[in-house]
This record gives sequence, structure tokens and C-alpha cells, in this order.
Amino acid sequence: MSRPTYEGHGTYAPPVPERELTAHSADGARLHVEVHGPEGAPAVVLAHGWTCSTAFWAAQIRDLAADHRVVAYDQRGHGRSPASDACSTEALADDLEAVIAATLAPGEKAVFAGHSMGGMTLMAASARPRFREHAAAVLLCSTGSARLVEESVVLPWRAGRLRTRLTGAVLGSRAPLGPVTPVARRILKYATMGPGSSPAMVDACARIVHACPRTVRHAWSAVLAALDLEAGVRELRVPTAVIAGSVDRMTPVVHARSLVASLPNCVGSDELPGLGHMTPVEAPELVTARIRELVTTYAVEDAAGASGAAAAVTAEAAGTAGTPSITGTPSITGTTGTTGTAEIAEIAEIKEGA
Repeated sequence: MSRPTYEGHGTYAPPVPERELTAHSADGARLHVEVHGPEGAPAVVLAHGWTCSTAFWAAQIRDLAADHRVVAYDQRGHGRSPASDACSTEALADDLEAVIAATLAPGEKAVFAGHSMGGMTLMAASARPRFREHAAAVLLCSTGSARLVEESVVLPWRAGRLRTRLTGAVLGSRAPLGPVTPVARRILKYATMGPGSSPAMVDACARIVHACPRTVRHAWSAVLAALDLEAGVRELRVPTAVIAGSVDRMTPVVHARSLVASLPNCVGSDELPGLGHMTPVEAPELVTARIRELVTTYAVEDAAGASGAAAAVTAEAAGTAGTPSITGTPSITGTTGTTGTAEIAEIAEIKEGA
């Protein structure tokens, strides 16, 4: 697990974990896992998205670890988890189960939060007995269950076969991303973030994404292109909240609306005006507040009852006031944004020159 990773600085520097461990998935894949915060505190498990790493959750970890036990892990091939030839939604579910087994005591409840591919991981694992044993509630951030390439508006053209084919080619490119340059930041901001994102936010996300090996990026893009987890959404029976950015081009709000309509137990939704795909970075306080509220509402009593068992797992392996309510009738409104062809030309130019 010596692969160089994004180090960050200031607000976006990944917090130092209380401990690190390696979880072993069903096929033997090794997963880098970090545990932050005090033992015996309510548990939160964070699953990052495509081309990201545990560093993506820096803001949430830093805040929550004061009074929660926060588990974050690198998806296979990302961050400090070695790459694997096996890339599939089943592998995502297997990996999450391995992380659960390595960090949560029998019967211990946790709130699970997933961004993008991390949300898809939770959908893929929704019917797994181990996930159901431990999941008190779920937060889905900027994610979808199917038709990701077809619905993407990274290319601002009329929906149809041509846009789908070209979007698939762009997202599935094998070209290296290269160094983080001003042009690279502009492209990443256009594709994944809202227009009001600060330079520091954009730089942090660019450095995280650019640290992902191109072979890993390409392998997982094929899985996402063929994604169909609609059955998994219907199996996600625990209380689930949804967050989406109104100008998300990667997973437009149509996906959030579909999730809200299909989830058996949707307890709330937020569409964040002017924000893009990287909602945990773009709106860190709100995402953290949603996690805290889910813990307080659905997991805190279970966590208190399981604190002794959690301590046993550790030995073997050797809140915010006034947060807005997310309960009630879900409501998501808004439209996705578009941009001009000049920026698309820049994407093509960078891709050709990479």
C-alpha cells in the first residue's frame, strides 16, 4: 500500500486516522481502511466515488471524528488499495462487506454515506445480509442507479445515440490526465463542479482525481457505463436520504428524482442550487449535517448499545445543533446546466494531446 496518494493541504488535507488496517475482500483483494474518532462513538462508514479516495471525505471526517467513529476506505484500485482485474458491482458489494467485517462489531449499527460510485456500492450491497445487519440509515450523494452515460450532460448536446457514444468515449478514455494545470482545473470544474466552486475546492478535487491511475479509471468506467442497480434501489429498505447538485453534469438530477421515487424508505432529499457532482466538497457543512441527523435519528441508540462490542473488535484487530430536518415528503426540483462548445473543444484538445 505504498502507492503515492494525494496529500492535500489546509482545509483539504486528509486527517490522520486513529488507526489503519487492511480488509480482505471475497476474492482476496486488499482494501486500505482508515478509522477516525473515539471508540464507542456512533459509527459512520464513508464510500467514495469513481477516481477518488478517502481524501475526498476530508471535511466530513474532520468534523464527524470529534464525536463519531468514522470508517473510510479506498475502493479497489483507488488511493492505497491495489488494483484488481475484477471490477464489477458485485466486487463493490464484496469490498464493502469486507470493510464492515473488519471494523464493525456484530450487530453494531452505522450510517453509511456514499458519493457517486460509493452510492452505487451501497445499492449493490443493499440485499446483502451483512449490510442489512449493520445499516441504520443511508445517505446517497450525487449518484444514480442506471443509464449513467445516456443521461450525462457533460457534452451539452441533444440526447440521443451520438451524445451517448461520444460521452462514453470521453468518460472511458484511456488517456492519462497528466499534471494538474490551470487548463486541467478548468476542465474538471466544468465537468464535475458548480460554477461558484472556489479555486481551492477545484484544486483539491483535481489533485484527487488526477492521482487515480488511468487503467483503474478506464476499468471502472466500463462498469459504470453498463450499470443497472435499479433492483438494488428497491432493496435499500433502511431510511435513506438523497443529495444532488442542481447543475451536476455527471449524474444529473433526473437520477436523484428516480431514486426518491423508487426508494422504499426515502426520508428526505436536497437539491443544492448551483452545485455540481462533488457535493461533499462543494457543500461540506450540509453533507455533514445530513449525516449527523441520520445518526441522531436512526443510529445513536444502537451505537450506545454496541459500544462494548465495538471495543472488542478493536482489540481483536490490534453533534451539531440546529441542523435542518430531512424528514418529511421528499421534494427535488430544478434543471441541469449546460455550457458552450468551446469548452468541449478544450476537452477534445487536451484528450488528443495527453
